[in-house]
Amino acid sequence: MPRERILIVGPSWVGDAILSEPLIALLRQPYEEPVVDVLALPWCAPVYARMRGIRRVIESPFAHRRFDLAARRKLAKALKTEKYTRAIVLPNTWKSALVPWLARIPVRTGYVGEARWALLNDPRRLEKDVLPRLVNRYAALAGAPGKLLPAPSAPVLVPDTANRSAAVRALSLNTRRPVAVLCPGAEFGASKRWPPHHFAELAGLFVRDGFRVWLVGSPNDKLASGAVVQSMGEAARQVHDLCGRTDLGTAIDLLSLATLVVSNDSGLMHAAAAVGVPVVALFGSSSPEYTPPLSPLARIAKIDIACSPCFQRECPLGHFKCMRDLKPWMVYNFARAAMPLRLSARPTVASET
Repeated sequence: MPRERILIVGPSWVGDAILSEPLIALLRQPYEEPVVDVLALPWCAPVYARMRGIRRVIESPFAHRRFDLAARRKLAKALKTEKYTRAIVLPNTWKSALVPWLARIPVRTGYVGEARWALLNDPRRLEKDVLPRLVNRYAALAGAPGKLLPAPSAPVLVPDTANRSAAVRALSLNTRRPVAVLCPGAEFGASKRWPPHHFAELAGLFVRDGFRVWLVGSPNDKLASGAVVQSMGEAARQVHDLCGRTDLGTAIDLLSLATLVVSNDSGLMHAAAAVGVPVVALFGSSSPEYTPPLSPLARIAKIDIACSPCFQRECPLGHFKCMRDLKPWMVYNFARAAMPLRLSARPTVASET
């Protein structure tokens, strides 16, 4: 088979970047050596650095909402020397398709969006009822137009074990006991965040069961993790708040040490599923029908109410029942079901009366 060289223009969200891994797996299958490069935003670059089959990760220099045509021309000129045979543009924006067009990459594939017919010469129409999940939509771009591919495999991230060991030492983390990782943040907005006092109560149950509890997230999650710690009182001494103390790549590496991860619908939820640990995913304003954690070890924790999912950044009705009424004892019982049998032997926590 003639050797291709493919450029992927990556999405803006960490979770979406992880869901593009099955597409990359399909593209690398016929070849012994990596043929895929990824143009990624800086905060998504560590995700692609932990995927198999990627030759090079190119960090995009473009700030959010800035057009900067001169910089795009400069990048396109540099990419032209790579002699790519194909570009696959995952975001639906006009700007995201501009650099591959300026670089004169012969085949430019992507879904129709923002009047970019002139920039894509292999445009695809998205049939949402045929491809309801984002991971399937991305993977379909590997095939010919109109061709239905087999269901894609689940995303896989490969932790950097040397970096993980260094982080354990630097952060003085104890891994001799089971570790429960809680991810209290969500970049999208407050509507995706389970209340801090719920996380605190759940953390207390794990501490009671002999777990180490780590709070993992970005610097933007520090406010949420601080509220969890404050709600725990004296029990907070048993919790390591790591939010803002690691970069994204290191956070992914540390997730692979967890016995269990409980996370809001966020990039870290997808990362935990992709490194192969049990996950309980908390859904309220968003839908597990579109971007679920793709792992046989994952469980979905949600309650069914009429206004969920709303897909809003803030609760439009002000009551936030979709998350507030998802009680810690419910999530704890989901966690017990997700954990290995030997670690889930305690009695189920009973419903509140």
